[in-house]
Amino acid sequence: MEAPKTKTSLGIEPNVEALLCYVLGWVTGIVFLALERENKFVRFHAAQSLATFLPLFVIVIIISAIPFIGWIISLIISLLTLLLWLFLMFKAFQGEKYKLPVAGDFAEKQSGL
Repeated sequence: MEAPKTKTSLGIEPNVEALLCYVLGWVTGIVFLALERENKFVRFHAAQSLATFLPLFVIVIIISAIPFIGWIISLIISLLTLLLWLFLMFKAFQGEKYKLPVAGDFAEKQSGL
């Protein structure tokens, strides 16, 4: 599904608003879920951002509490999260609805797609 060519309820281009859903991870996911009421494409990306980056954030905090090995594992997860974050922002800006396996299913239900 590509981003609709119309503006969003916030007056921003859909692909730009979808990218902004990922900028601060789960925080901007929550913000855009609350603010964007009309555009399902943007709501999908906001919900996917929330469903992806909030669990990863919590997992990294929990694992980093384990001495030494936890720090190494949390560093690896953080680097992979950074790559995923960049990839999802790129796809959103291109106007693509890139669906992650578990988080994407949640996002589709929340956005009404």
